[in-house]
Amino acid sequence: MSGVIERRLAERGLVLPEPMTLPAGVSLPFPWVRVHGNRAFVSGHGPLLPDGSLAGPFGKVGAEVTPERAYEAARLTALAMLASLKRELGDLDRITAWLRVFGMVNTAPGFTATPPVINGFSDLVLDLWGEQAGSHARSAVGLADLPFGIPVEIEAEVAIDG
Repeated sequence: MSGVIERRLAERGLVLPEPMTLPAGVSLPFPWVRVHGNRAFVSGHGPLLPDGSLAGPFGKVGAEVTPERAYEAARLTALAMLASLKRELGDLDRITAWLRVFGMVNTAPGFTATPPVINGFSDLVLDLWGEQAGSHARSAVGLADLPFGIPVEIEAEVAIDG
């Protein structure tokens, strides 16, 4: 039987993607999730399709990518991160609090509306965990480029039970 969070995902018609399919010639010598004590540190994730391939659109927000499509990419990034946490923790209900989220947006020169883009991630976390456990400290910064041309990359830290 799935836990509370997985039931909420299913009720919303949301699917956790398969692990990321790395582009040819790329190796990543670090774990997606590093558990230490009662915390899980989550490496930067990007938006994935259900099969684990990178989801478009690709490019800079404010140029090739609209803020609305970037918001959706941040939401897909949340699902990718939840999939990694589920694989590492076994059960998303083990997450007792979202502590910190660091959102990076691939921005065109002059684009400064990064907080509404990363809201795609935060809104989903708050919807699934509620205000008490889902509320988190957060940054949303614009960068000149992100790996593979993705519009957003997000990392996080969560508190977990035993």
